Amino acid sequence: MTTLSRYGGAALTVVAATFVAACAGTTEADTSETPTSAAAEVVSAEPRLVVTYDGGVLVVDEEDLTVVGDFALDGFNRLSPAGDGRHVLISTEGGFRALDTGSWTEAHGDHGHHYAGAPALTGLTFTAEKPGHAVPHAGVTALFDDGTGRIDVFDPADLASATELPTLDSRTLPDAHHGVAVPMPDGGMLVTLGDSEERTGVALLDEKGTEIVRTEECPGVHGETVASDGVVAFGCEDGMVIFRDGSFTKASAPDPYGRIGNQAGSEDSTVVLGDYKTDPDAELERPERVALVDTRTASVRLVDLGTSYTFRSLGRGPAGEALVLGTDGNLHVIDPGSGKIVRQIEVLEPWTEPEEWQAPRPALEVHDGTAFVTDPATDSLHAVDVTSGEIRSTELPRTPNEISSVD
Repeated sequence: MTTLSRYGGAALTVVAATFVAACAGTTEADTSETPTSAAAEVVSAEPRLVVTYDGGVLVVDEEDLTVVGDFALDGFNRLSPAGDGRHVLISTEGGFRALDTGSWTEAHGDHGHHYAGAPALTGLTFTAEKPGHAVPHAGVTALFDDGTGRIDVFDPADLASATELPTLDSRTLPDAHHGVAVPMPDGGMLVTLGDSEERTGVALLDEKGTEIVRTEECPGVHGETVASDGVVAFGCEDGMVIFRDGSFTKASAPDPYGRIGNQAGSEDSTVVLGDYKTDPDAELERPERVALVDTRTASVRLVDLGTSYTFRSLGRGPAGEALVLGTDGNLHVIDPGSGKIVRQIEVLEPWTEPEEWQAPRPALEVHDGTAFVTDPATDSLHAVDVTSGEIRSTELPRTPNEISSVD
């Protein structure tokens, strides 16, 4: 375990105004298909999923797995929760476009009940040259533009108006790169360090954009997740960097090259689940081990699944269980404390990861104790109760690719 030192001063000076109020986006008329759906009164939000396909997105009710919306949208589209329990942000050509899933609308009546509504592909687009990661954290959402290094932060609660873009607090990093930003509760922000050639680490900026602390011991930094006790973790090509209480700690991989590029954390667990690759020269590595990183001790435990998996295979259960969807068709349930595989739930037929990362492959999304699994081979969606193992299934009208909940 290596503990990284702090650096004072403003070594990382942001370009342009720091957290300058802006409105870097577009609003356009919504001409997309909107399904007819009568609003139904519900006491709480009605959970919904969003699934991409080649040429559009579907909105699916989590309870009965019915398709409640189908919207045409060209290009290869990626999904991120907006942070309000209602909208999903679609990384598409031109920026981040807001999709209203209709999971809830404004409160009505004396009892403050809410109504589920018809989903809509809104005309709200946060402009970005290369829209990348969208991260809801600490009550706000940060959008990272890989093409310019600009970070736009907004309050996702403002999306409910759906008439204009929320006010943005924006900053631009010195160098554009495939990065990520995580807002902090005190108004500061964790940002990745890098340029078009390499990515090296993470820095903490205060609310004015002045650097407080950094680490450059995270080569190839990619992705972020949270763990209990306010921990934020970032994947590296040689392990993971952990941010806790204002400082960084390195959890070193047991191999010289041990890349943890995708992570799944849980606020109910001190352990972060990550993928684990050891061949820096592989065109397509199909690993069979996953990493469990204890953020208290900065230690890395490897678990051999006996089957491969992909970057869309990771999730966390209702009690913090580590979940991995294997190419053997099983959902592997791992005790994050011991690293023991405690259960295997057969969900799919065995499958093979495609050569192209954009190509459809089974994907895992976990929400409220249910693991939702897509199956492009059969155009199906399966809902797996992580505790009981019970499975509900439906056939989709399109071949699914990415999947996201709105939680």
